[in-house]
Amino acid sequence: MKGILALMLSLAAITACKADFSSPGDGTTPPVLTALPRALTANEVQVRDAANDFSFALMASVNDSQPASNVFISPLSASYALGMTVNGAANRTFTEMRSALQLRALTQPEMNAGYSSLLTLLVSLDPSVKLKIANSIWYRNTFPFKSTFADTTRKYFFANVQPLNFSDRSASLATINDWASLATNGKITKVLDDIADDQVMFLLNAIYFKGSWRDKFDVAKTVPATFTTASGATQPVNLMQRTASMLYKESGTYQAVDLPYGNSAFSMTVILPKTGNDVNAVAHSFNSATWQSITNSFGAATISLSLPKIKLTYERLLNGDLKSLGMRAAFTDAADFSNLSAQPLQISFVKQNSFVDINEEGTEAAAVTTVGVTVTSVPLTITMRVDRPYLFVIRERLSGTVIFMGKITGVPQ
Repeated sequence: MKGILALMLSLAAITACKADFSSPGDGTTPPVLTALPRALTANEVQVRDAANDFSFALMASVNDSQPASNVFISPLSASYALGMTVNGAANRTFTEMRSALQLRALTQPEMNAGYSSLLTLLVSLDPSVKLKIANSIWYRNTFPFKSTFADTTRKYFFANVQPLNFSDRSASLATINDWASLATNGKITKVLDDIADDQVMFLLNAIYFKGSWRDKFDVAKTVPATFTTASGATQPVNLMQRTASMLYKESGTYQAVDLPYGNSAFSMTVILPKTGNDVNAVAHSFNSATWQSITNSFGAATISLSLPKIKLTYERLLNGDLKSLGMRAAFTDAADFSNLSAQPLQISFVKQNSFVDINEEGTEAAAVTTVGVTVTSVPLTITMRVDRPYLFVIRERLSGTVIFMGKITGVPQ
């Protein structure tokens, strides 16, 4: 369990449409949390393990495509957004999405129960850290979808499910982007630039994290220094510094230090490859099992730590990464979202916007994952209820000859 707590750096509380489980983050230093308040259920254990496996698999895919670039993602946010979406999937589409999320043979009810109760437990672990997680579903107001899908996402994901007039693009974009901004405390202000004519639904997960270091860095000790990039170039950087007893792990290829927030339920693990070791190679050496081994083997040591003070915004289209993990049918005309709607649908994109600020006081991080759903080969269903006066024409179609015309102002008796 220690591994997932260290891993889920941007984990947040559930902000539902009718409930707010945000923790206060009042700045006091609480006692160290040494054990969970209860044992994990079987579903929670399986969802926890899946979340860890998915995290490393997704990070590996993103990292492979950007070996020399900064990367900052929230695998949990992606898992949450897709976890909502998979409730609408069936057959091959369901199987591939479940596999990509590393959820193995879990049934849909088991997945939903595990997602919901594990996160509700985790959010209660540190009231000194400000944590939020929010889910929303925005759909075209003329789009027919199954009420069971909405009911499930409201119940297990606390999703705010709302119709919008997508034809009024500017108003709909403002509503969705404003929701994302509010859910991330203003750190991510735009997740959508446009709404295409064939887009009928957007499923969003937003995570916001703000935690103070249990042992803060002294601002007076932050010094200007030089950072050597992956290409060998140098850049100016401000290095925060602290010498103290810390949780530490060292191998032949890296050093690692664990920096707790609040009551130590959440922490940031910093891994520094040793000179001569490539950061991408070290990243590739990690998976769920090796990560648990690392986090279980930390020991106290006196460390003189210098850590960059950074602020980063990041955006990533995850379609290719998810396809590489086996989630393919969902992005094609062969997608089966029949548990969402009778309309033929497919996922058009999965995108994540993220933000992180690491400073002397602590860390502020946010992510929004957006799943766009479009109709495939048929037009949208438009409602036409003929319950008022109307006209009709009987014609010969090829010649264009009108044969009869009529007007009905009341039903003939």
